[in-house]
Parts: sequence; C-alpha cells; structure tokens
Amino acid sequence: MSTSLFDSATRHLPTALDFLRRLVAINSFTANAAGVDEVAAVTAAAFAPLGFEASLTPCTTPGTGHHLFLTHRGSGGAPIVLVTHSDTVFPPEEEQQNDFKWDERPEEGRIYGPGTVDNKGGTALIWLILQVLRDAAPDVFERTHWLVAANAAEEIVGADFGEATAALCNGKARAVLVFEGGPVDGRNWHIVTSRKGRSTWKLCAEGKAAHAGSKHHEGINAIDALARVLPDIAALTNAAEERTVNIGMIHGGTVVNRVPHEAVAEWECRATAPAALEQADEFFASLSGTASNGAKLTAECTGHTDAWPGGGDSETLFRLWHEAAAQMSLTALSVPRGGLSDANHLWKLAPTLDGLGPYGNNAHCSERAADGSKLPEYVEPASFVPKAVMNALALLKLVTAPS
Repeated sequence: MSTSLFDSATRHLPTALDFLRRLVAINSFTANAAGVDEVAAVTAAAFAPLGFEASLTPCTTPGTGHHLFLTHRGSGGAPIVLVTHSDTVFPPEEEQQNDFKWDERPEEGRIYGPGTVDNKGGTALIWLILQVLRDAAPDVFERTHWLVAANAAEEIVGADFGEATAALCNGKARAVLVFEGGPVDGRNWHIVTSRKGRSTWKLCAEGKAAHAGSKHHEGINAIDALARVLPDIAALTNAAEERTVNIGMIHGGTVVNRVPHEAVAEWECRATAPAALEQADEFFASLSGTASNGAKLTAECTGHTDAWPGGGDSETLFRLWHEAAAQMSLTALSVPRGGLSDANHLWKLAPTLDGLGPYGNNAHCSERAADGSKLPEYVEPASFVPKAVMNALALLKLVTAPS
C-alpha cells in the first residue's frame, strides 16, 4: 500500500505544485477581501473534480473575505475536518516593494513566495493527500465524510471561523487535522499536539498635564505611573509554568516640556495551562485603580484565546501518525507549540493534530538580504510526497478503525 501511495503522490506532485503556484500568485492579505475570495474560488475549483461541494460563510471581521468550506459527504457521520486558511500577512504593497513572489530555486530545494508554507502550501498538500487516497483506496475515500475548512482570516485569529466550522459539523467531528507547516529535524517529523492560550491587555494611565519647568510639581506623570507597574507585569513570565508575558507597545506624552497626562501600554500573555493564564489575567485586572503617584490606571482585556491543552484523545490520534511514520522508516514527534492556530478554536470538536503541512521556514517574512542574513518565506517541495504519504497512511488507519 505504501508503495502505491508514493507512486500516486509522485505522479500528482507537479499538479499540486502548479495549484500552489496559482494560489501564491494571488495577493490574499487578510484585509484584501477580494484576494482572499479569489483564493477561495481557485481552491474550490481545484477540489471540485474530487467531488467536493463549496460553500462560503462571511467572516465577521469587517473588511475580510469569506470562509470556504468544501464538503464530500460520503456515507455521512461525523466528518474528518482538514483545516487550512486562505489569507496571508503580506499587504500587496509589501509584496511589490520586496519583489516577493513565486520564486522556484531547484538548486536550493526551495520555492519562495507569500503563503508557500503559511498556508497555501497546506492547502495544496490537502489536495495531494485526497488525490492519493482516491487513487489508492477509492472505496475508503468515497465513503468518508470529508470537510475541508479554509479560514479567511486566520492571521488575526478570530473565533467566528471555529464557530462556523462547528455549526457545519453539528458540534462534532471524527478528527480535526490542521495543515500548518510541519518542521522536520533529520528524519524526525514534528506534529503539534498542543498550543498555548493567549490573552491581550491594554493599560491606560490618566495623569495631569503641567508645564515641565514652572509647574512640574502640579503635574501627574502618566508615563511614570506605567513605568512603576510594567516590571511587575513582565515578572509574570515563568518558565516553570510555561507562561510568557511580552510588553509589545508603549506610548504616551506629546512633548518633553510637558508633564504627560496620558500613556498606554499593551501586552500579551501566553500559557500552556489554562490555570496559569487565568492567574496572570487576575493580576492584570487588579491593576485598575490609582497609581502610587496619583494617576488613574485602567486595565482592559482586549482579547482571549483558549489554550489547546492536548493530551488524552489527541495523543491517541497522534499514535496513528507515529505508526504511519514508522512504516516509512521515519519518526513522528509529538511537540507543543507556543503560537496560535485554528486548533485553539476547533480542538473541542474532536481529537486534534496540527503541523501536518509541508516543511518550510521564515513564515511572515518577505525580505531577502544580499548577505543572506534574511530570507523570505519558503517551502521545500521535496517534503510534499513524504508528508502526503504519512498523512494518507494515518488517515487510512483512522477511517478503517472502529468509530
């Protein structure tokens, strides 16, 4: 069986890469709704010959495109959800400025371009896997209920895509498989089995303006008020609790000869364990009140994404991928990841795995330095066939196992 899977994947790889090339040619910055929808249309057309019906759901974030759902109902039952996204982080102006486009370099074993690994490469790999399954196990492919779910705005990690997907599944799936890029370490293929949760916060300080020379004593310095509490916020980073705090933005004041009457700091906190994130959030909320210099402090939680804790059923699901890799004389490693993905919003539907996409690097980077110190996003096309075969083998194990 694995030989026929390899043969099929190798035969379909040029078509998969051509599909990827067409996707990469379309700017699909999250705020470019027309581009995101064009990617969705090209994707739907590619999956139609496999028997997938397309439907679109508007993203609730203003100015964004439509979530794409491709359904092959098979014999019914809970679907296997294959997750990708249509958007990228690159505005069209940035792509033009950096001449960032499809750039195939066989001598390097890489294809550079926007979305090649995050996550148009994942979309192309899903297509390749399904082609392989239809070739090698047509009865299994046809009777399986597949749902390909493509987020229109994954890069801003909203909750509505997860809600729309859950509604199509009636709140239950057989498995959730997320095709973000998957690192490779020698013959070890990383599969993500948990992700941290995140909260984002804003702290506003309201002071009192005054002349910095003649009336300094009458002022209340809002920047000073923030400076007194920021070390306590940063101190909540705790390696033992797998929690990080990143103060990412600070601004305040207007000119140096005026006591600043307002200042704002923003940060994010990430943690693996929900309790560790909750503990930090309680402290952040407690910052509202009066600072020691008399300024008024107001703390506001601006966003929250639950952790995907992994373990349990997801580790059981991972074992199927571990067995599939072993059949190929490879090793699949179960790894946590600190970044967010759609897995954070979908894992409650079913056992979940992430990082199932092709191998590449430098996601979210469009710059190339002459000295090689900076390289743009790329995918390694040689990773498609082994990753397609590994996923196909594991999916066959999943589909033919007792429900």
